[in-house]
Amino acid sequence: MTNHSAKPHLPLWRILEMNLGFLGLQFSFGLQQGNMAPIYSYLGASEASLPLLQLAGPMTGLLVQPIIGAMSDRTDSRWGRRTPYFLTGAVLCALGLFFMPLSSSILMAVSMLWILDAGNNITMEPYRAYVSDRLDPKQHGLGFLTQSAFTGLAQMLAFLTPSLLVWAGMSRDWVDSHNIPYTARVAFMVGAVLSFGTILWSVLRVPELPLTPAERAHIAAQPKSVAATLREIWDAIREMPLAMRKLALMSLFQWYAMMAYWTYVILAIARSVYATGDSASSGFREAVLTNGEIAAFYNAVGFVAAFAMVPIARRIGAARLHALCLVCAGIGMLWLPHVTGKGWLFAPAIGLGLGWASMMGNPYVILAGSIPPQRTGVYMGIFNMMIVIPMLLFTVTLPIVYGPLLGGDARNVLSLCGVLMFCAAVAVWSIRDRAPAAVVDARPA
Repeated sequence: MTNHSAKPHLPLWRILEMNLGFLGLQFSFGLQQGNMAPIYSYLGASEASLPLLQLAGPMTGLLVQPIIGAMSDRTDSRWGRRTPYFLTGAVLCALGLFFMPLSSSILMAVSMLWILDAGNNITMEPYRAYVSDRLDPKQHGLGFLTQSAFTGLAQMLAFLTPSLLVWAGMSRDWVDSHNIPYTARVAFMVGAVLSFGTILWSVLRVPELPLTPAERAHIAAQPKSVAATLREIWDAIREMPLAMRKLALMSLFQWYAMMAYWTYVILAIARSVYATGDSASSGFREAVLTNGEIAAFYNAVGFVAAFAMVPIARRIGAARLHALCLVCAGIGMLWLPHVTGKGWLFAPAIGLGLGWASMMGNPYVILAGSIPPQRTGVYMGIFNMMIVIPMLLFTVTLPIVYGPLLGGDARNVLSLCGVLMFCAAVAVWSIRDRAPAAVVDARPA
């Protein structure tokens, strides 16, 4: 099969519209990052058990994304190649978000998280592949960094929503019979509407390009059985490009650190700033709101930084830029647990924002230029395996070392995160960006 045909050059506003669904998708992720550990704590979970209760995210990512990627590469439907997966995932995501804050037990919360993460992962992989499908290779950087910008904006809004509700008059101490604040309930239900609505807008406003006759013939010739799909995933792993192999080591350090940070940052802030470890205390609920404000700030930094990174990445390369941003994130993670005043928490958050903006864009720029176009979906799914496997390692190993090596103190977990970010920076520094393959013939907008 030949390479993808040349795609029309899209103006910035069209690229923003096609990626608007990322706003809803990442609002959902932001709600999870900011609220799942507190919700489990409200329902009675111990600190050491939190990683295992977060297993849904990495497990669904490991199982769902490579399979959806391989399936979407071979899909030729009346609705498009990726669109059926966008919409299926959006529905599941909206259901998970709506019912999560109504959880009456840890079991119910875990079940809703599995549904929510399944929906997120069904949508996520095709959305990554959609950039390569829809945009000219020269616009890949702008496309992925636009997704990064929407990630920053969406998560800023997700983390800030509970505080906005408090500022609007809701009491942070207004909780239901299971100690879950009503601010969380409203935030999740807003997320349900936003997630489905923005994805639907993207699909309707910037539809997929029609497949060329050669692409249709290639898809028609591919076997569609489960065994064939799994075999395609295995073959793609064996034939993985060198740049992608190098990204695997970076991902190991980077995503272990991020999963640990998201799980324990609220507990660290509660101890360092509010001197409490009691999840039923007013100080703990204040720590949840403070983390939301800090996370909103670093996502705002990420939103602005993502656009600023476009020309810098072209000049010095996405890999080196990513390494520098990871160093900034590492400094922020080492610094944050030593801050005892709320106002000073915003300083290390700048480094976190730079790192987060880069994580959501630059690795995909490197990846998109090194993989064959006809395997975009499956390789995006496999790349997600490199994200979720470190998260799975976290869920298994952190409970073992939390007491003996980290002293049962969430602040020490954040220090470990900083060191791991430095290791990720070293791993990615040596990767050299590869220019995307040349494209042939033209197709209509």
